[in-house]
This record gives sequence, C-alpha cells and structure tokens, in this order.
Amino acid sequence: MTTLIAGSRFPKTDVPKLGGGTLTLGAPRDGHDWQMVVVYRGLHCPICKTYLAKLQELESDLNALGVDVVAVSGDPEEKARAFAEEKDLSLAIGHDLSVAQMRALGLYVSDPRSPQETDRPFPEPGVFVINGEGNIQIIDISNAPFARPDLQGLTNGIKFVRANDYPVRGTHAA
Repeated sequence: MTTLIAGSRFPKTDVPKLGGGTLTLGAPRDGHDWQMVVVYRGLHCPICKTYLAKLQELESDLNALGVDVVAVSGDPEEKARAFAEEKDLSLAIGHDLSVAQMRALGLYVSDPRSPQETDRPFPEPGVFVINGEGNIQIIDISNAPFARPDLQGLTNGIKFVRANDYPVRGTHAA
C-alpha cells in the first residue's frame, strides 16, 4: 500500500464516470481550481449513503469555494447507479476503482464478509482535498466505515484555508 503524504502531488487516477465518459480524480472540472475526492465503500454501506447525501447538500457551498466535488467507489456501474438513484445524487460519481488504484491512493481495502455484503474487495473511506497546484492539501484515510471527517466542518476548514492562504499541515520531516 502506498502512503500518500500531505503536500505531495496527488496521483491523478482515471475511472469510468457514472453516465459515461471518464472521471479523473485529481483534475478539477468545470472551472474549479481545487477538487475534493470522496472515496466511499459501496452500495452495501448505509453510512456511505448518509455521508454522500450530506456531501450532495454541501456541493454548492464547496463549488462556491472553487472546489469540484467527486465521489468514487470500487462498485461496478450498476451498483454505483443504484446507489446514486437511491439517494437521488447528482454528484459526479466514479466507479470500478481497481484494487491497484485503491492501493496507489493509500486506501485500506477490505474483503466482503459475505456474498450478501458485496462480491469484491472494496475501499474503506478516504477524503482527499487537492489544491490548485495539484497537491494534497487535506487527507483523511480510515480503515473502518465509522471514522470519517465531518463534511460541514471540512467545508468550513476549506473556506478558512482558501481565505487565509493557510499552509498544508502535517509536513514536518523528522
């Protein structure tokens, strides 16, 4: 597993985009200069559904701060579509993130507990905020579905960072 470092270049990653085309993680779209990438576990995760519904609520606030918002999972297209439809999401959603891509992003990867849960290894949650230089401004990676950053607090933090030219934190080299 790769360990991504705060302040380092985010590894641009291409995944299929729900609805067609390609979504490049780490490449802001639609005139935004920053991007927030939220990695979710998949259709089987009820916490992810609540989390992405909240992300949807905050998308316009984040866009107003110049932040493009995307979500991605290892789910195949049909499960990603079912997830988006169930929560009525209009967020840009990537799917079919491979295990190799999960590892390159430094994510924890879990095996399903049963075929009823899901049918393939999946990523545990991760949030990356990539700044205008393409570097990791904020990183939060978890090994369990229960630990993730509060999205309203994160949005407020991004607003502060952008308004005050606040530096990337956690870069001290021992």
